[in-house]
Amino acid sequence: MSDFDIAIIGAGIAGASLAAEISAHKSVLLIEAEAHPGYHSTGRSAAFWDESYGGPAVQPLTTASGPFLANPPSAFHEGPLMHPRGALHLGTDAHHLLADALLTDFADSGVRFERLDRQGIEAHVPGLLPAWTSGLWEPDCCDIDVGGLHGAYLRQAKRQNVILQCNSRVQSAQWNAGRWHLATIGASFTADMIVNAAGAWADEVAQLAQVRPLGIQPYRRTIAQLSVSPAAPANLPLVIGLDGSFYFKPDSGGTLWLSPHDETPTPPCDTAPEELDVALAIARLQEVVDWDIRRVEHKWAGLRSFAPDRKPVIGHDPVTPSFFWLAGQGGFGIQTAPAAAMLAASMLSEAVAPPPNVDGNVYLPDRLH
Repeated sequence: MSDFDIAIIGAGIAGASLAAEISAHKSVLLIEAEAHPGYHSTGRSAAFWDESYGGPAVQPLTTASGPFLANPPSAFHEGPLMHPRGALHLGTDAHHLLADALLTDFADSGVRFERLDRQGIEAHVPGLLPAWTSGLWEPDCCDIDVGGLHGAYLRQAKRQNVILQCNSRVQSAQWNAGRWHLATIGASFTADMIVNAAGAWADEVAQLAQVRPLGIQPYRRTIAQLSVSPAAPANLPLVIGLDGSFYFKPDSGGTLWLSPHDETPTPPCDTAPEELDVALAIARLQEVVDWDIRRVEHKWAGLRSFAPDRKPVIGHDPVTPSFFWLAGQGGFGIQTAPAAAMLAASMLSEAVAPPPNVDGNVYLPDRLH
């Protein structure tokens, strides 16, 4: 089969979730440049669902995705795809205004917060150094089974006859006689609609199709897995610096996932961690807790891609309506995937209902033209 209703470029969480959502109503080709779907960003996620993470513009998509992740249909995945963790937004006396601003930003959103004093903070984080006195507790934060979610979307897509082509970087995309003509190495396809779910490569894909790029900028994000003493408690929450300078959470075997919350502009690439960023993350952790760092077990980096206004881009290109954007998910693509896929599918087929309490107009690419 070489003729499709929709060709989705990119089989990470954005492309895979949309393919699973829309393929009940449309024939779908899912094109992936790498040997395996989700190689770049999806497979390197920090794997949490936090309603406030990403700010008020992202929160409706996160909130709307929660019920699906907590209780997916049994045919999609057996059991929940997220599990309770809790998040602690942590600061010093100098960060009280940042805590106030966070509460103000989400005052009418339904996101739950609780102010904590020093004693309340210590109940969540052992070995906390004296300077850390300001805390906001976000009880509904959860871990996400990223591999389980991405795999379930790919399996559903396959059941609904989506054709997945890996090792198939798009070489050309031309609009001719009312259809897109796509060429990869060794294969060619036609489609009525292109969906640009190419993550860090979104602007490059647009230019390939002679569509105006939107300024989607990739940034490198670093994570290190550390062996620490004492071992990280299994019930340790996600701990996020109110000033945006770090976050950490426990992993299996008492290890710790740690990030300096870095955002280093980079071209789209197979990115790798910089030693300086790993050292910076460790230095910041040592300013928070009195734990001993035994060794770095593993380190990696992933790409987070943002539009200029840091909101996701979901919708038909205003100049070329047969080119559909599903890009700019930042670091929030996993936690927003169910709702973002529903929203995108509802724009591509009247048979799909949009997610509840989400204003899709906020994410249209028109705002960036």
